[in-house]
Amino acid sequence: MSDLSDVVHAFHEATQCELAVWTQGGANAPLHLEAAAGPAPPTSPPDHLPAASEGPLEIGGEERVILAPIPGPRRAWLVLGPCKATSFELHTHLRYLVPVIGTFLQSALEVEHAANELAERYEEINLLYTISEILGRTVSLTTAASTILTEISETVGARRAVILVYDEETRALEPVATQGTAGETVESISIDDDCAVSARVFRTTHPTIVEADQAPCELERPFRRGAMLSVPILWTAPDGMRPLGVVNLSDRRSGQPFSAGDQKLIAAIATQIGTAIQNARLVNASLNEQRLAQEMRLAHDLQMKLLPDTQVVAPDAIVAARVVPAEDVGGDFYNLFPLGAGRTGIMIGDVSGHGYQAALIMALTMSATAIHAQTTADPGETLSALHSTMHDELGTTEMFISAFYAVVDKPRKLLRFTNTGHPHAFIFADDGGFERLAATDPPLGMSTDSPTTREHAWRPGRDLLVLFTDGISDARNREGERLGEERVLEVVRQNAARTPAEVLDAVFELLDEHIEGAPRRDDLTFVAMRG
Repeated sequence: MSDLSDVVHAFHEATQCELAVWTQGGANAPLHLEAAAGPAPPTSPPDHLPAASEGPLEIGGEERVILAPIPGPRRAWLVLGPCKATSFELHTHLRYLVPVIGTFLQSALEVEHAANELAERYEEINLLYTISEILGRTVSLTTAASTILTEISETVGARRAVILVYDEETRALEPVATQGTAGETVESISIDDDCAVSARVFRTTHPTIVEADQAPCELERPFRRGAMLSVPILWTAPDGMRPLGVVNLSDRRSGQPFSAGDQKLIAAIATQIGTAIQNARLVNASLNEQRLAQEMRLAHDLQMKLLPDTQVVAPDAIVAARVVPAEDVGGDFYNLFPLGAGRTGIMIGDVSGHGYQAALIMALTMSATAIHAQTTADPGETLSALHSTMHDELGTTEMFISAFYAVVDKPRKLLRFTNTGHPHAFIFADDGGFERLAATDPPLGMSTDSPTTREHAWRPGRDLLVLFTDGISDARNREGERLGEERVLEVVRQNAARTPAEVLDAVFELLDEHIEGAPRRDDLTFVAMRG
């Protein structure tokens, strides 16, 4: 608290009055000297410090001392003196010092709370990073599961844990990784078992927290002690969500019960755990086939599954989106976030370059954004947090991300957006008129400044938000001629009153006519939203 020390010392130099500030973390906690100024800093607090209800207490004779409580959420006192000033002068000093010092203490407390919240958020993001790294490696199912289980257990603070994966032949959940079972054998659990919590969670695909005295089961005894958090491991298959297994956490080090926040965190990454497990299965299955071609196809499928279904924001918004990588994998992406209260978040981004390196940065970006978008409805704050998260990766790879993120607030008829170097972002009226939402900040990774948030009026049901990457406007035919932004905008203008899906189809029809089978040089991404 160097600023508070500066104020205390400046006051002493101006008045020659000694001054000390004492704080206490709780009713029975020891007193702590925050700052002091005078010939000899005090080594112990006064014998009696007045309660907040008592007000200032003046003691001493010729050299007076005033003991005064400082209002605020933190218990604190100001000791003013010894000082040769008159009683009137001391109380005048006091009227100045108490609110100033109270403000400093309040600010310090807010910084402390913010740091604690950031530390908790860092653990969640670090967990997502680890899982994203697993997604990018060819690993065995056991290795993938063990790595994931270790990271989850450390984050949640569970001594006992297990990952159970479904075996279609036996119709049972088989243990593939365990923690803290002390050598006890974990048996397979039939998915039809009426006793096991794991089987019920797998069947219903709903996470649950069971208390210490609820649903005891002998098969789960090796990995359960007391309360248990059980979450299904899910995989987004072409025909819908498919359960792959269950992760169970128990015996928390802190002794605190599992919270809804713990459940939400583990549930939020359950699909990624399923992706890692499915990735390992698919890679192992392809080893005896044409290895390189098969891995490229799998990587493409995995990347496409990271992109959200456009129905995730229905009915608040109608969205159509398409991503076509230049190679099997690429760096273009979009993301959608239902934010509640009639608000919808929509993002488009383009990682510099393409191929596997761009695809990995894309996967990390989407994972981190999924967390940051839920913490604030301010687009600038979201992209600022994303930049902080991705700073090291972007610096190491010498890559950058152009991104546009908007939050459409239907009840307020308002669109708030942040544009970090993305050139193609427009609002179209249903009569064909349009306005560009220009970039106001450089791409993420090229500047340390925080992105800014801007506002634009939004007419629900009439306005159309159109976003695309430069792979569309820069698309070239066999003669090397660019399609150009103007032709894309003209097609959108002609179809502005139609549905987002019809607008998207019209743009890709234009692309196909122009390219005529020429090789793609860059990823193609187009997103249209009406809300």
